This record gives sequence, structure tokens and C-alpha cells, in this order.
Amino acid sequence: MRGHGGVWLAVFVGGCVGGLARYAETRAWPSGSSGFPTSTLAVNLAGAFLLAAFVTWAQHAGHGRWPRALVGTGFCGAYTTFSAIVVDTDRLLASGRGGVAAGYLAASFAGGAAAALIGMASADWLHNRVSPRRVAP
Repeated sequence: MRGHGGVWLAVFVGGCVGGLARYAETRAWPSGSSGFPTSTLAVNLAGAFLLAAFVTWAQHAGHGRWPRALVGTGFCGAYTTFSAIVVDTDRLLASGRGGVAAGYLAASFAGGAAAALIGMASADWLHNRVSPRRVAP
């Protein structure tokens, strides 16, 4: 742990902001009468996109540990949560909505993978648009 205080602080700050953002979004957009956890799904899909885009961009740009700790581990780690998927699925199953639970799980996993792929492709595209082209001598 010695010498990593800045990284720990970056994870802490990012986690605080990510957790607050998640809380604000789920409070502003509660589940409707169907019980489908739309806000949790939206947060997790947005987080998958953001994490994949940021990690891809950071790889191209050569960012160090602090930005990855702040945004990747801290913000995205607190903003998204697998435990909410489990709790929401359990609630749907307990209320006899097995089909909705299965649809939610499928949308969470397939949607998360698709959002991550789109995030990576978007970061690659953006990097190629804004980075100076190297001309061979």
C-alpha cells in the first residue's frame, strides 16, 4: 500500500462521485408499474459503455494509474453494480415475474456486452479522428 495513496484517493473520489450519480439517476427514474428495473439497466449499460470507451481511450493515450483509478475503478465501479442485477432479478422472481426476470437478465448481459463493444469502437474512432497522423519519412 505504501506509495499508492494517490491511487487510493482517486478510487475513493471516483467511487463517491459514481455512487452519487447512480443514486441520483435511480431516484429520478424509479421502476414503473411493471416492476422492470429500467433505471438499473440504463445505469449498467451506460457504465459498460463508459468503462469500455475510457479504457480504450486510455490505452491509446497512454494514461497512467490515476485516471484509470479515478474513472475506471472508482467512478464506473460505483456507478454500475452487479449486485443490483441480482437483487432486482430476485424481486422479480419472488413476485412471480419469471419472464420479466429472464428478459432483464438477457438485456443486462447482452446489452452490457453490446454497450462495451460500442464504447470501444467509439473510442477507437474518436482517437483516430483527433490524433495526429504520423507520416512515414
